[in-house]
Amino acid sequence: MALKLWHCKGSRSIRPLWTLEEMGLDYELEVMQSPPRFMHAGYVEINPIGTVPFFTDDAGGPEQIVQMTESAGISQYLVDRYGPSDLAVAVNEAGYGDYLNWIHRSDATLTFPQTLVYRYTVLEPEATRLPKVAKDYTQWFYSRLRSVELATADNEFLAANRFTIADITVGYALHFAEQLGLADGFKPNTKAYYERLKARPAFQKATTFY
Repeated sequence: MALKLWHCKGSRSIRPLWTLEEMGLDYELEVMQSPPRFMHAGYVEINPIGTVPFFTDDAGGPEQIVQMTESAGISQYLVDRYGPSDLAVAVNEAGYGDYLNWIHRSDATLTFPQTLVYRYTVLEPEATRLPKVAKDYTQWFYSRLRSVELATADNEFLAANRFTIADITVGYALHFAEQLGLADGFKPNTKAYYERLKARPAFQKATTFY
């Protein structure tokens, strides 16, 4: 099997899993309990930093195995390596800059504050949770989410007037927000945009693997 993805339900690995499903590629999926560095024997030997996702592509043979850990990067790798695909925006297309910006914004700007909310409301033991940190970073997330609200005011998707992996990577951030109970704070355009994404069969499959 050329493509293999290690996945935990609800995690960032949804991004490449959703991409794989949209592209109709064959892949092997290793579903793990979270956190896998404690719950999945041998995982840190495979991925020393213990994060999710982990992805390999052995199509080039044993001397050229690709190993990746960054969810948005894996999605970009898939569309570039296994395209051409309408999920990608080419360098000579209008919207290429928007496309790249949204892919990187999805994690650096949108998912980052969510991880702190998650840590201090879910992961930490009750005694060490920090409600103020969670509240502050919730507001940080909502202030950054204004970019999505503005971008979807007159556009169905984020770049090049079509569904791309920019929507997959940002769509995961919206999904994570929903898991954290933050979706009630979505403004109308963002809410409608997220509903469009959730209606896609590949999203539904990627978010229900367990």
